[in-house]
Amino acid sequence: MKQLLKGFLGWVRMSDTLLLLLCLLASGFGLVLIYSATRSYESARYMTVQIASIVIGLGLFFFLSILDVDILTKHWYVLLAFNVLLLLVLKLWGVEGDTGNRSWLRFLGVGIQPSEVIKVSFVLLLARQLEGLRDSRRGLNGVLSVLQLLLHFGLMFGLIVIISADLGSALVFLVIFIAMCFAAGLSLVWFLAALAVCGALTPLLWTSFLSDYQKNRILAPYFPELVDPDGLGVTWQANQSKVALASGGLTGQGYLQGVKSQSDLLPFKHTDFIFSVAGEELGLLGCLAIVLLLTVLILRVLYVGLRSGSYMDLLICVGFSALLTFQAFENIGMCAGLTPVIGITLPFFSYGGSSMITCFAAMGVVSGIRLRSRRSKLSHRLR
Repeated sequence: MKQLLKGFLGWVRMSDTLLLLLCLLASGFGLVLIYSATRSYESARYMTVQIASIVIGLGLFFFLSILDVDILTKHWYVLLAFNVLLLLVLKLWGVEGDTGNRSWLRFLGVGIQPSEVIKVSFVLLLARQLEGLRDSRRGLNGVLSVLQLLLHFGLMFGLIVIISADLGSALVFLVIFIAMCFAAGLSLVWFLAALAVCGALTPLLWTSFLSDYQKNRILAPYFPELVDPDGLGVTWQANQSKVALASGGLTGQGYLQGVKSQSDLLPFKHTDFIFSVAGEELGLLGCLAIVLLLTVLILRVLYVGLRSGSYMDLLICVGFSALLTFQAFENIGMCAGLTPVIGITLPFFSYGGSSMITCFAAMGVVSGIRLRSRRSKLSHRLR
């Protein structure tokens, strides 16, 4: 018992307790908002699932913080097989979620979203690949190296889009890929070339692969009068969200008192539009508190990466910070009617077991990087 206590106290001293505290504050704040958003129906069930997800997430945070990621990434082929197989399982047993995407697996009433689960392993695998290519004879910017990177990313992106039609999740992987390649030192020439190719292919993709509904979703925030002149179609969700945000003012209508939050007028209010619930009931101050918490969390992840002294660890932290930044930016943007509504959750705040567990797992890896970095520096000083 004493050894366990000693080990735990050692973990507390060396791991990133500030990061853990930020995660708990954000998820606790999210619970408060979810209770309000689901109060008019089955609040107990939603709260139970979310609390259980936080508990599981905490367990993964602790486990991954003491596990050396080098052990995982050395067996990169296992991570790759895991990512591919989990997505392929959707083809056989995937079911549609509330948004109509075939992106869920359900067992005994429990839903798992594979595209969420593999975000952590994708970041670890990509970091290992970038490090390996940098140290190879041809270097990171060699043609074959870039082709390998594109093949890896294209496989993940393609499987998500083709099997589940979940463009929102696929875009998260795109942002992670770009951020990590840039941080790794990939030449700007390759980014410019990719931009030129994407620009050339955009007309073909727009006309041949996107439905009219998807096109209108993309255009709605910028040309609402053209795609939805009566405001009852693709812009309805965003319109309700903007009204909820605007009606909150500086301090909000009061917790559990939001007109739209306490009715069915605000769609997906416990998931995609949880930020609007905060705006209506807690006002601008509540929204700023959310933004501040997420900003400090993201900066902490980057700080850990910069202080790690390891190329791969820095890339991992960049990948996770890109994940959090893009999801927060897109979610808040679609709540404010500034970006398309593509069904991306707000990290740590939105309801969703897969999302919550993934966020805690990612931060557990970051905490482990901090722990090993501090141990290494302490060991160096004692020599």
